Amino acid sequence: MKDSNFLKENNGRLFWHPMTSPQDSLDNPPKIITGATGVRLTDLDGHAVIDAVGGLWNVNLGYSCQPVKDAIAAQLETLPYYSTFRGSSNDVAIELAYELNAFFAPDGMTRAFFTSGGSDSVETALRLARQYHKLRGEPGRTKFLSLKKGYHGTHFGGASVNGNANFRTAYEPLMPGCFHLPAPYTYRNPFNEADPERLAQLCAAALEDEIAFQGANTIAAMIMEPVLGAGGVIPPHESFMPMVREICTRHGILLISDEVITAYGRTGAWSGARLWGIQPDMMATAKAITNGYFPYGAVMIGGHVQEVFENNPAAKIGHGYTYSGHPVGAAAALACLAETQRLNVVENAAARGTQLFEGCLALKAKYGIVGDVRGGHGLMTAIELVSDRATKTPLGAEATQIIQETAYQHGTMIRISGPNIILSPPLVLTEAEASSILSALDAGLAAI
Repeated sequence: MKDSNFLKENNGRLFWHPMTSPQDSLDNPPKIITGATGVRLTDLDGHAVIDAVGGLWNVNLGYSCQPVKDAIAAQLETLPYYSTFRGSSNDVAIELAYELNAFFAPDGMTRAFFTSGGSDSVETALRLARQYHKLRGEPGRTKFLSLKKGYHGTHFGGASVNGNANFRTAYEPLMPGCFHLPAPYTYRNPFNEADPERLAQLCAAALEDEIAFQGANTIAAMIMEPVLGAGGVIPPHESFMPMVREICTRHGILLISDEVITAYGRTGAWSGARLWGIQPDMMATAKAITNGYFPYGAVMIGGHVQEVFENNPAAKIGHGYTYSGHPVGAAAALACLAETQRLNVVENAAARGTQLFEGCLALKAKYGIVGDVRGGHGLMTAIELVSDRATKTPLGAEATQIIQETAYQHGTMIRISGPNIILSPPLVLTEAEASSILSALDAGLAAI
């Protein structure tokens, strides 16, 4: 490995990082991570911290999951790659499709389309939604509905349905025909409604109103996260997604559940759809499917959608990726799925998620800069920081950086997104490690 000075100098000089500016990488050099074990990271300077970010929502089983590493190594020896485009397949991708079919059967899913990650999965679901309606003789159904504050990746389709200007403004104009609805975000919403159940009803009414305005026969799909993740961990009231499901069904609109974050146990349920007791028409998954060890994703397709495509010579799917069904990724996913179920991570995700959520609520009572705490559904928690609780003025970037750096020096990597601290640690987190995260947060907040 190159020495420390070489790496620090050339990171900002040559490496453009996602989700920041090139200048920021020079002004605020990132932590250079060189090792990891369990749920802990080690940086270039030898400083070890608990990873309260879980990689990027994806390292559910931590960094020492040997079965996944072994599966990757073994597959590299037998078949490191081959295409799954028309005319060829591979044994491990077929086996993975079988296992995912069983895993997602309670969600009504029957088929898998493999991708290289979450943005790919969203793009695939959007495309298949339009094609589904064309095959059924409704080619006018081309529009998409989504929630403000929702995050659906960075491809043009995903950015177009994204509900956050940070991922849109620099790249507009985006795809036409995408319309955004108020999110069930109790802390900030256009209805000034703090009651979660009442807010869910208002947001559902806004959905009905938008469908009436656009015309149901022009809308292909509604895409939403069961719990909004990157937008600041916004869990809706339990009634919201069932209401959305009923509205979409009544109007012939497909419901795409963006489960890139929420699938495979993150919410304390095996999927976000299952958390709320609904069956979507498609599910976009990725991230934890291989524990972050290999870029991979799977779009799961519901039974009645599958039926429109199968036994239909006109239903050629003119879409796919070089790495769709990659055998090494499939082997990693098979091992990861088996280990995820063996450990029954949903139980620990629920328990540790409650611990972190309650601990963050205690920090809110202690520090006036904590405006809101959201979570309570598995290991997804956010602290929204404000400079003034009465006006809900977001805390500035300089202060949030101090909190992040102080927490890091006290042994925990946290993620700052705007005024939010977002926590999404591995699902194998222990009670003691969760307590350490809370102590580091306490120190960070005390530094302001």
